[in-house]
Amino acid sequence: MAALDSLVSFENLRELRRLCHWGPIIALGVIIICSIVAVLDSILWYWPLETPGGSLNFLTLINWTVMILYNYFNAMFIGPGFVPLGWKPERAQDCNFLQYCKVCEGFKAPRSHHCRKCNRCVMKMDHHCPWINNCCGHRNHSSFTLFLLLAPLGCIHASYIFIMTMYTQLYNRISFGWNSVKIDMSVSWREPAPIIPFGISAFAVTLFALGLALGTTIAVGMLFCIQMKVILRNKTSIEAWIEEKAKDRIQYYQTGETFFFPYDLGSRWLNFRQVFNWSGSPAGDGIEWTLREGCRPYDLTVEQLKQKADKRVRSVQYRAVEDYSGACCPITKGIRAFFTTPCTEEPRMKLKKGELVLATRGLKHWMYGDKIFEGDGPSDGLRVRGWFPRRCVVKHVSDTGSDQSDDEKKTR
Repeated sequence: MAALDSLVSFENLRELRRLCHWGPIIALGVIIICSIVAVLDSILWYWPLETPGGSLNFLTLINWTVMILYNYFNAMFIGPGFVPLGWKPERAQDCNFLQYCKVCEGFKAPRSHHCRKCNRCVMKMDHHCPWINNCCGHRNHSSFTLFLLLAPLGCIHASYIFIMTMYTQLYNRISFGWNSVKIDMSVSWREPAPIIPFGISAFAVTLFALGLALGTTIAVGMLFCIQMKVILRNKTSIEAWIEEKAKDRIQYYQTGETFFFPYDLGSRWLNFRQVFNWSGSPAGDGIEWTLREGCRPYDLTVEQLKQKADKRVRSVQYRAVEDYSGACCPITKGIRAFFTTPCTEEPRMKLKKGELVLATRGLKHWMYGDKIFEGDGPSDGLRVRGWFPRRCVVKHVSDTGSDQSDDEKKTR
């Protein structure tokens, strides 16, 4: 029993460490600043104990803060749910339709993906969110989406309070003169009018909080729209991308195939209920899923295997001609590479002159690929991949032939 209690305590401590990351620090900082300033401004502008409207305004503001934090911490600490280590399907023949994860030493269940940040295979993974320092997936998709909805709504309410407070401040300063020591912050119909000090510093803080609230409303509101778009189709962001690649693959090879996304139940309401329901828990166990009529359990995983095989065929081998330290914005690799660095949390891959890489995708000045290890490979046996500047490599023709850059090939 003591050992179990120690294990639980360790797990709780490890989860609390999620707060020690730039994402939660910034997110919680914005929430705290906007909430505190909104509460103080609300007291100055619309005294909550004097009228029913003031009380309703104040309680609604507090309610936004509580619900936002509740769903935020649920999304962070409940987590997405992970595929059990060493998992494999009940029927051995089904392993042929699944991908194997070397890190988790088991098969990836349908709709699951391995997250490099969490270092686990995540059930119905949507993406790894730095703002909650955790993945968004099967178990916390609803809490995460509710947070994306409530945060803009709360910020809209707070923005209105900020605007009205500053308007009243400016109006009263004009009315009573800029040399007044104490400013009347009441609206015209409040009697008697209280005298409340409100200086330039308080005005600046309110203006700063207004900027945070408006920025949060726009940025988080856009994320909410993106999430709802995929939820109403019973997809994740990763699965939407897989579906697009399936269309490109079929069109490129002219195979005549028809790919149907197997988890779209044909009704937005039914798709919505897969994530949101009255029980508070998502539908399914994270391993087996309700399927569209006529589809099979492994249709999506089979398509993923086809896409991986296609990627291996289209990949191009390169040899490094310059060392690269793995810096996010390398100034020594050119101004263009510095300013066009990929806006992603995907890793950068260190390169040493002479190393071979297999490029799988790229931008104008950057490429993404896997490092090729000659002989027995790296000592830890793990896959090494990431982004690197395009100028650091040239196409590797063969071990006996000459390497060739893209520009040289075009001139021939």
